[in-house]
Amino acid sequence: MADKSELLRVPAFADLPDDQLEWFLSQSQELNYKAGDTYLRQGTPADSMFVILEGQLEVHGDMGGDSVSFSLKAGDVTGTLPYSRMTHFKVNGRSVTDSRVLRFPAALFPELVQKMPELAKRLVGLMADRIRETTRIEQQRDRLAALGKLSAGLAHELNNPASAAKRATGQLRDILKKIKNASLELGRRDLTAAQRAEIEKLETSFIQHDEPPPDPLTASDLEEQVDSLLRSHGLNDLWQLAADLAKKNIKPEALESLFAALDADTARAALVRIAASVEIANLLNEIESSTSRISDLVCAIKEYTHMDQAPVQNVDIVKSLETTLTILNHKLKRGVTVQRDYARTPFLVNSFGSELNQVWTNIIDNAVDAMGGKGELRVRTYRDDHCVVVEIGDNGPGISPEVQSHIFEPFFTTKGVGEGTGLGLDTVQRIVKKHRGNIQVTSGPGDTRFQVWLPLSEASS
Repeated sequence: MADKSELLRVPAFADLPDDQLEWFLSQSQELNYKAGDTYLRQGTPADSMFVILEGQLEVHGDMGGDSVSFSLKAGDVTGTLPYSRMTHFKVNGRSVTDSRVLRFPAALFPELVQKMPELAKRLVGLMADRIRETTRIEQQRDRLAALGKLSAGLAHELNNPASAAKRATGQLRDILKKIKNASLELGRRDLTAAQRAEIEKLETSFIQHDEPPPDPLTASDLEEQVDSLLRSHGLNDLWQLAADLAKKNIKPEALESLFAALDADTARAALVRIAASVEIANLLNEIESSTSRISDLVCAIKEYTHMDQAPVQNVDIVKSLETTLTILNHKLKRGVTVQRDYARTPFLVNSFGSELNQVWTNIIDNAVDAMGGKGELRVRTYRDDHCVVVEIGDNGPGISPEVQSHIFEPFFTTKGVGEGTGLGLDTVQRIVKKHRGNIQVTSGPGDTRFQVWLPLSEASS
């Protein structure tokens, strides 16, 4: 049978008067559990508070979409607590060892608050700790979910140029064989200096030919004209070469000088080498473009995460926005047009690492979702006294007045189950306040705007 001395060993009951302890014991039921016994079932009414006197209990279940498990020991208080809004238990509980537990009915909480005000205050503190831990778990899950979405998008963005570069290098091997064979063929022929110069001149002019590619209809006409010219000189099997030159917007008259200087067989070898050189130049340009894109994305990732940078530093707001837009390009390019209206003067804000990028990511991501992935995203910066204002707007359906008043509340979300935790805009508001700033939203059909005020650093004054 539990007594006052056991209850005093529980931190929440320490130093409480004897009469209060006696009343609590008189209203409680002592329960004994064997190892493996279940003392709590998910979904049952949250009608009891439990005080663990001996042994060890374990709680496990689902919290915010994640599996959680933690242990409780002698001296801990669990179950429902005063002022809790919990109606049903969300987890299962079992006894790990033989245990003794006091069960106090939640129906007596109003009387407990009257008779044991100090205990009630301590239990409220325990509930606040529980809420903070639950919020931390939800926020961690939200960050991981956001990181997963960004990682998937970035993997796709990196894969495209990487695949293009890999494909180009594969094609380059085949083209190098062609140019080697054509060069060997030309080497066997007794070419004059003038003939060599004509081949090199034509090769250089075609490689440097930087006219935009023709439309498909024009390219088809050019291909026929070039092929007709080649056939007129007895070269009836170079249709692929004709197609390649036509795509480069090279006209048949550009080849006339070659046939004037060379016989048909030598012209064939020269044309194969020239076409191969042009193709090599094109492939090198593609590889350079692809690797530059990869490099730009890696730089954007480093900028976004503030890797290799001080934890607190002056951040250029426009650069921060552009980095975020680069990171989110996989979502934007599907149908979102970005309209930029940046002030000419650079705005610097003293920022904590990449936290501001999290603000822009959450707002932009929500805007894209609101527009269904298609619409106009407007990004604007301007100065307001000692602050920079970042305005991010969209032409989606808007946010209803009833929803607007709740969007910054923790766990509030209009998204379906599994699509949002409701912590995105709460996180945004906390980060903005941490930077001594302010955030507001105005919304109507076709025009939703989030405005973030951030104090400028001394370097911008």
